[in-house]
Amino acid sequence: MPVLAHFNIARMKVDWDDPAFADFRDALDPVNADSEAHPGFIWRLKSAEDDSPELVAFENEGWLVNLTAWTDLDSLKAFVRSLGHLAVMRRRGEWFETTPANLVLWWLPEGERPTFEDAMRRRDHLLAHGPGPEAFNFRQPMPPL
Repeated sequence: MPVLAHFNIARMKVDWDDPAFADFRDALDPVNADSEAHPGFIWRLKSAEDDSPELVAFENEGWLVNLTAWTDLDSLKAFVRSLGHLAVMRRRGEWFETTPANLVLWWLPEGERPTFEDAMRRRDHLLAHGPGPEAFNFRQPMPPL
């Protein structure tokens, strides 16, 4: 059974320790815990566990990375629409810059985990070519391979 990879990025408007970012910082652990408990959740990249030079450099430039794996698109959509997640998303403009293609989805073989490098490659593909089997979004989902 294929696995849905989900990658989104956000560039912070202020430094992580800035008081203006406190509400987001305070919400992050509870929202992550909610995602991990949500039906269909499989895995989440924890940056501290991945010290790839590319990821470290990206985060050092003020980017936050969210890379997850889900059993299916409906499970991910249900989490995205959950009250805790929506409460944070409604305020994202306070904390993050607007960026093109900040979200990308793709299908992986069962048991495979997405990597930061592959996620960035797929984001670039989405920006260059639009949605397709290689990389897509919620508005134009693709069926599992």
